[in-house]
Amino acid sequence: MSVYGVLLLCLLLLPLLFLMMKKKKQGKNLPPGPPKLPIIVPTVVVSSAETARQVLKDHDLESCSRPLLVSGGKLSYNYLDIGFSPYSSYWREMRKICVLELFSNKRVQSFRFIREQEVDLLIDSISESSELSSPVDLSEKVLSLIASMTCRTAFGKKFQGNEFDEGNFEEIFHEAVAVVGAFTASDFLPYVGWIIDRLTGFHDRLEKSFNHLDGFYQKVIDQHLNIKHEEDQQDLVAELLKLVERSQTEYGEVQFTQDHVKAILMDIFLAGVETTATTITWAMAHLSKEPRVMKKVQEEIRNCIGNKGKVTEGDIEQFKYLKMVMKETLRLNPPGRDPDSWKFPEEFIPERFEDGSIDYKGQNFEFFPFGAGRRGCPGMNLGLNMVELALANLLYCFDWKLPNGMKEEDVDMEEMAGLVLYKKVPLKLVPVRCITGLSKD
Repeated sequence: MSVYGVLLLCLLLLPLLFLMMKKKKQGKNLPPGPPKLPIIVPTVVVSSAETARQVLKDHDLESCSRPLLVSGGKLSYNYLDIGFSPYSSYWREMRKICVLELFSNKRVQSFRFIREQEVDLLIDSISESSELSSPVDLSEKVLSLIASMTCRTAFGKKFQGNEFDEGNFEEIFHEAVAVVGAFTASDFLPYVGWIIDRLTGFHDRLEKSFNHLDGFYQKVIDQHLNIKHEEDQQDLVAELLKLVERSQTEYGEVQFTQDHVKAILMDIFLAGVETTATTITWAMAHLSKEPRVMKKVQEEIRNCIGNKGKVTEGDIEQFKYLKMVMKETLRLNPPGRDPDSWKFPEEFIPERFEDGSIDYKGQNFEFFPFGAGRRGCPGMNLGLNMVELALANLLYCFDWKLPNGMKEEDVDMEEMAGLVLYKKVPLKLVPVRCITGLSKD
């Protein structure tokens, strides 16, 4: 159906929607507030640090639930996850399971070797391009890197291009991300939206995406069950399946099933892969526009590492300026640009974090890229480890030039809204391989 046809249908259905909402409202003793239209309801825009503090700290309990969204509900197996699930005793129990069993510091560190191996492969791949002085699509490279890290962490192996995957994992994943971030009429027109979603084909698209994901997850689970007695299975799926076996004895309120496993895997991939990859892309984009900052952070890393050849996770804590660069990247993308909180809010100035008084762990309400309060991201440490290790090695191993005679002001920084705030134009840079921290030039 055309866009005009959908709009016409909406107009025809508005009177019916108004009558149904009016009938539903009768008999309810609602608090005072402004009158509302059938579709446009009263909305509070939280755009300052003080308002955010009130919502996420003072009134966190009243504000920490989630609406029942069609896409989220379907892909989370009717809200069995922690990302889309409304606040409840069930959600609290599930979050506790994820924090203790999946994202504890011990668990995150147990996968350190995977992150370091995958970054090594990334550097080798980019080195081949540097020999030809050809541009590298960093947006694509880092997305593939994070997907590989996440696959090995969750499944115990890479599935991209694997015979088991049948070559379609990335396609399935990207479609799921697109579906969750797409407009859904049912979320805005609860009485008649389902009709529009069927006419536009969204309902069938969502069902198809769910079936593909479910089939893939089931293959992964079946494979783990077939070899569950092997001692070397230490990935997240293996740990989740152990919870299925012992849920009745240790997690009385949650009868953990395979659907719970699938729902948590959905959270890990939809919330973790593109957000992490996009952060690295934005960081490199900002640095390519700011040669002073690029040079300063590279000098810090190379002076600390010397001719060691690569950066490991054990080295990261030395890089104070790199951490400032990370904070400034996370301040701008997603946007934290309130002029009441930041001087020169549109400019990329990592030094604003020099005194170390502001962090991104949800205690400073002018800056909370991982959320705050009860809904703060439980996988924050895992995501930061991925970003910092990848970014440090990209800056240590290579100098970066703009392609085709571009100047810093030519780098396109346009954003594209979706489930993640993407960089609309992929970032392409020319790598120049460095030896022992010194440029070949």
